[in-house]
Amino acid sequence: MRVRPALISDLSTIVDFISEEAIEAEGRKQDRATLERGIGTALIDNSVARYWLLVDDTDTACGRTSVVKEWSDWNAGFYWWIQSMYIAPAHRGKGYLDVLIGTVADAARDERCLELRLYVHNQNKSAIRAYEKVGFTNSPYVMMSKRSR
Repeated sequence: MRVRPALISDLSTIVDFISEEAIEAEGRKQDRATLERGIGTALIDNSVARYWLLVDDTDTACGRTSVVKEWSDWNAGFYWWIQSMYIAPAHRGKGYLDVLIGTVADAARDERCLELRLYVHNQNKSAIRAYEKVGFTNSPYVMMSKRSR
């Protein structure tokens, strides 16, 4: 397995993976057209978000991740938020999360990222354990939200 940057030609695969992730993580069905528009925008302009694919020897996607950047005026640099992560069920438990995170961490280090961050649904215990296994720890911050509409 190797990790490569995602291309616009990977759009359908990434949409499939994100659809599956939403159902698994939160029991939510996402609108495919909205996903295509959102992911497609980022695949064309990586200043919006960056995507990577975990692929096998035949370049068949087995997983993917994406990051978005957040500017810190306090620290004059970017935090990278792992926006989403998915590994196909047949490939889980084989150390591939570490491979994906390692690729993102290498890119973040090359671009002088301050820190990798992520959020995970508090009921998704298997994801929390997997992230802890690859070095993530609880943050001193609490995530809060408010709808803008």
